[in-house]
Amino acid sequence: MTLLDIMKNRRSVRNYTGQEIPAEKLEMIIQAGLLSPTGKNSKPWEFIVVRNKETLEKMSGCRTGAANMLKGADCAIVVLGDTDKTDTTIEDGSIALANMHLMADSLGVGSCWIQGRLRPASDGRTTEEYLREILGYGEKHQLIAVLSLGMPEKKPEGYVLPDIYSSEKVHFDKF
Repeated sequence: MTLLDIMKNRRSVRNYTGQEIPAEKLEMIIQAGLLSPTGKNSKPWEFIVVRNKETLEKMSGCRTGAANMLKGADCAIVVLGDTDKTDTTIEDGSIALANMHLMADSLGVGSCWIQGRLRPASDGRTTEEYLREILGYGEKHQLIAVLSLGMPEKKPEGYVLPDIYSSEKVHFDKF
């Protein structure tokens, strides 16, 4: 299977079986994030891997109506950017998240990207404030997003490239 095949088949998965993700698969997902490129090789991201069910339950309120899948997830990886290291934490953290998202799918693990930056939590605070209180990270760390992980109840159909490839989206030489 090529990387393009993995990309075509990767879909967000929000419903999980409750089965535990094998440790070696979780380790490979984390490694995929750690291997991601960063501006000037600054590696400004830090990951909080959450497996505690009570913590995942609390975290499910971090986004109004958009993080409920954390209740059924086996794990979540919270990606933070160290703002003391670079001004590209968002870009660098997003690349790490994308790598982990693709690796999870290639291993048969379901995942869903939960946008956190500039989003409201269920209690009126920001997602970042909400998660900072639960997870205890400092002010110099900026929330990028959360990746929920679990063994998928069902895998959605992949994308068909001609359906999403269009001359309206791809421009050559000029817009």
